[in-house]
Amino acid sequence: MLKLLVFVLVLAAIFWGRRLISQMGKASRPRASSKQAPNAERMLACHRCGLHVPESEGVTQREHFYCCDAHARGQDD
Repeated sequence: MLKLLVFVLVLAAIFWGRRLISQMGKASRPRASSKQAPNAERMLACHRCGLHVPESEGVTQREHFYCCDAHARGQDD
């Protein structure tokens, strides 16, 4: 009975130690900010091919966003 109790205590100590080490590792890492950087730009998917490009580099036509002029005109590259 004593051996079983020691075994359970050792398992509990290992579990507690791993959890403590994991929490210390998380605390030391810098957290990513949920706010976007001031110069961040939205990435939009092309209506034709699905490619994500910055909003300023794409083409908006008939309420759809395209990655290039050719896709906006309905042509394949």
